[in-house]
Amino acid sequence: MNTKIDFKKILFLDIETVPEVENYQDLSETKQELFSLKTQYQRKEDFTPEEFYNRAGIWAEFGKIICISVGFFSDFDSDRVFRVKSFYGDDEHQLLEEFNDLLNNHFNLSNNLLCAHNGKEFDFPYIARRMIIHQIDLPKSLNLFGKKPWEIPHLDTMELWKFGDYKHYTSLKLMTHILGIPSPKDDIDGSQVADVYYKEKNLERIVSYCEKDTIAVVQLLLRLYNFDLLNDDEVVKV
Repeated sequence: MNTKIDFKKILFLDIETVPEVENYQDLSETKQELFSLKTQYQRKEDFTPEEFYNRAGIWAEFGKIICISVGFFSDFDSDRVFRVKSFYGDDEHQLLEEFNDLLNNHFNLSNNLLCAHNGKEFDFPYIARRMIIHQIDLPKSLNLFGKKPWEIPHLDTMELWKFGDYKHYTSLKLMTHILGIPSPKDDIDGSQVADVYYKEKNLERIVSYCEKDTIAVVQLLLRLYNFDLLNDDEVVKV
């Protein structure tokens, strides 16, 4: 890609989500009915809503965010420094407030961009919906009401890879493999996050996984713009 881009103006991110409660039976009767209706076309006929509930985390109406990992370049021109930070915990409201504070106070300029893999379909709308549920004012980078497509400050590495082929889906794992980027999926994958959270109660393991995905996203964008990949010593966790 020949289009110029200022990597220091980009906040890279990834989120991890789980069902809002551990078990389907913990939902109210009304929420159970609503989940059944929401998933009736995704479920195979032999799957009950309860059996399908382990996937509830993919919907903002039935899930919650337990980790948002972000990364940004504090230096890109000479010695590159990519800083990684995570907001995580059982208190979703608090982590959303902390993330919102970052957006409002450090990435609030008109030329700042958010970047994620499949972010336009998942990460960005999910965060916005959960903020509204928690009655948190949306930062301008997530408040898309009334905006035209070219005014939306979002980059999506999966969308860039589509090159206009809008029916095409390529996972983060596949893209990192074909582009020669170390895989972030060397421990767990998204389908295991709920069990690691609720059964193993190992949030630190999920945070590590989320941070690896965030680093993979910046590596993808570097490759798409034909820059050298980051070395381990260029990544700093804060």
